[in-house]
Amino acid sequence: MDPTAPFGRNAAVSLLAPQTAPTPAPVALQAAAFADALRIDPVSVADVLRNGFVYPPHSIFEGVDMQGLSANLAGRDPLRDAYRFRFRDSGKHHDAQATATPDWVARYHRRLCEAIEATCANVRAPWSLQSGGKDSTTMAIALADVRPDTTCITYLGGSEENEVASARIVATTLGLRHEALVCDPGRAYDRYLAVAPRMPSLTADFALLSYVDLAYEIQANDGDGMIDGLGSDTYFGIPVNPQYKVLKWLARGIRLPRVATELPWVRDNFELCFALGTLQMNAVERVFPGSRFTDAEVDEMFGRDVARHSRERLVPFLAEIRSATSPEEYRVLSLSIAAAAGGFAKGLYTAEATSLKIAYPFCDPHFCDWVYREMPAELQMDPVTHMSKVIVRQHIATRFQNLPYVAHKGSFRFDVRGLANARFDQVHAQALEARAMLPGAARWLERNRTRMDNKYHASKFYLLAVLLPWLVGRRGAAEGAA
Repeated sequence: MDPTAPFGRNAAVSLLAPQTAPTPAPVALQAAAFADALRIDPVSVADVLRNGFVYPPHSIFEGVDMQGLSANLAGRDPLRDAYRFRFRDSGKHHDAQATATPDWVARYHRRLCEAIEATCANVRAPWSLQSGGKDSTTMAIALADVRPDTTCITYLGGSEENEVASARIVATTLGLRHEALVCDPGRAYDRYLAVAPRMPSLTADFALLSYVDLAYEIQANDGDGMIDGLGSDTYFGIPVNPQYKVLKWLARGIRLPRVATELPWVRDNFELCFALGTLQMNAVERVFPGSRFTDAEVDEMFGRDVARHSRERLVPFLAEIRSATSPEEYRVLSLSIAAAAGGFAKGLYTAEATSLKIAYPFCDPHFCDWVYREMPAELQMDPVTHMSKVIVRQHIATRFQNLPYVAHKGSFRFDVRGLANARFDQVHAQALEARAMLPGAARWLERNRTRMDNKYHASKFYLLAVLLPWLVGRRGAAEGAA
């Protein structure tokens, strides 16, 4: 499996290759075959703790580039080896008078159907990840035409985001079979521990365990492939809401004392903890999803200065991000890093580890080219209202009206508090075994054991729960790099 194939010509693909050198042949997935001979990269471990993924083009293994093997990754000049995110000279079409007419909607539908046919050609029994959101709904409409044998599956990770009813209405109205899987954190974690040794690298995306849980369910029901609706945000855009603006302003990169989130009136309040955590991030990394460890916490876990080396891995991306021409583009470019290294990786690594196929129709190269070069930008994001996915909304309106996702987007996130409640002792034992690299991890767990009802602390527990089995399972590699 080619780890870059799902990106097609999406802007995110060039994220993995420096513009000063040709892209080497992808061999990332060969890493698993000789993992025992590799050393764990401590800076990549810091990446996972700080952001939930390893900064591209690095992997969890020292010296392993996720597109090729290189013994000189650490020697790259971040100012010279910059990264491109988008097509600068794509000849993007603009039309201030463009509207999502039936003709445009029909063309969009046909192109999406073609993308599904191309990316799912080798999938015998496809299962589509149906979150109840716009992307999975528009995908289901096209699937009903070209792959009516598809089963849609919705993952209920917790009571905060329940789009099962909406997703079921979509699937059954279109004549597709629908299934739902309720998150059992202990079950999902046991499944992750079983497949983690077969994953080519590491990501701690907050839906990774959801994907692993789903992969087992799909295989148990004779499915052989997953269809994932990721990839369209890069060209359809992501609106900038007031909350994003506040968080971007609040992200100041200030190091606060540990006690800041441990005060009695703070430690149990998610909003206050989240705000204090944001204050210690920079504006780009605050765009990445979820609550993560601060630089001070990371250095405390290592017992030495490591966080700044992780932070320096952002430098090659900054020129491109800062060249954004709007707040919406700034946000999309920033999120592209997390999408490439975390969002797509969770599916790619899970598929590799479970021998499933995975398809990303929105990243089909022909579909991407059509959107970039032919569809007017005004049909992607309204330039006046900044409403995203104009053509997608109109496509959905041909079959459905007033679906709940319009107000409340569904997702495949994971019950992090349930995981902490079910597997705290197990993860603490792993932390003791991994103390050669992270001598402070067990102490962090012990100090925060009573705070796991707060999602801010439970999210950090999740990162350790995903990371520590890698360090324990490859103890020699981790100790050699410590």
